[in-house]
Amino acid sequence: MNHNLYTMNVSSFIITILLILFSVSCLADDYSSTSLKVPCLSDLSALEDDLSYSLYHESCPDLEGIIYRKVKEWVAKDPTLAPSLLRLHYHDCVVRGCDASILLDHEGSEKTSNMSKSLRGFEVIDDIKAEIEKKCPKTVSCADILTTVARDATVLASGPYWTIPYGRKDGRVSLAKEAMIVPKGSESVTSLIEFFQSKGLNVLDLVVLSGAHTIGKTTCESVQHRLYDYKGTKKPDPSLDPKYLNYLRRKCRWASENVNLDGETPNTFDTQYYQNLKKNMGLLSTDQLLYHDSRTKPVANGLSFEPSLFKNQFGVSMVKLSSILDLTSQDDGEIRVDCKYVNKY
Repeated sequence: MNHNLYTMNVSSFIITILLILFSVSCLADDYSSTSLKVPCLSDLSALEDDLSYSLYHESCPDLEGIIYRKVKEWVAKDPTLAPSLLRLHYHDCVVRGCDASILLDHEGSEKTSNMSKSLRGFEVIDDIKAEIEKKCPKTVSCADILTTVARDATVLASGPYWTIPYGRKDGRVSLAKEAMIVPKGSESVTSLIEFFQSKGLNVLDLVVLSGAHTIGKTTCESVQHRLYDYKGTKKPDPSLDPKYLNYLRRKCRWASENVNLDGETPNTFDTQYYQNLKKNMGLLSTDQLLYHDSRTKPVANGLSFEPSLFKNQFGVSMVKLSSILDLTSQDDGEIRVDCKYVNKY
């Protein structure tokens, strides 16, 4: 049998088994934060207390139309906003759950953290919120808007569509120090797995959601250690493809410059990200390590052969990500009139 075909068949078999295992059981790990809860997708009744697929059908029937048209308008003017909006949603959900705490704009908020300095797209959310307030005042949370914007931005980048349950409340607390827990791109696979598990996400979710790096850019600051002083050796990361290393050294002379996360097809939502890992062209250390670790390599390899599987599973993992809720925010939260500020009573 042809070696490549054999590898493809084995990887596809492995990822199929993984999908079956992950779909028939929810993670039972003790989460690091007891205030977070993540409903299992196989048990939709778990969503009923907080999230609903029909929440705005009567109170704001054109909600998704308003959001999609606005996102399309913004992305048409600046396509680089699509991955930025997806990233903004991720940063929101992994800190305090999906409660729009990343949008609060005050001294010492998550938005002011060093981990948030490269985040973009806040003006898109403000524009959409203003339009929705005209049509459906005091009805739709900023958290639900941000969640939907991330989905529509993915669709506009040729990515998958998924159905979103609604009912997230906007939190009243946002602390810069809490944003420091977001992975920086230099962690070990074990650290990443543990971080995702603390949010109720599993190994499959980790590898699939990392595939979002098929679009977008990051700062050269996050990769320079791999180019010049890997682990204090004063030498580059030996796992980097030599030609890719030379390209990155030319591209990243300055830490403030930006570089594509996917060096091959940076503007298309596809499986090229996983193909790049096979060629030692993963940009971030955390990207490339997914293909060097026995717990994540079979999944990454399998996804590289199955574009439709990747897109389908990306939607599933995004619903899980967007269903991370902070109990305090849900119980004491609100529907902000302006996403930048808590309401004044």
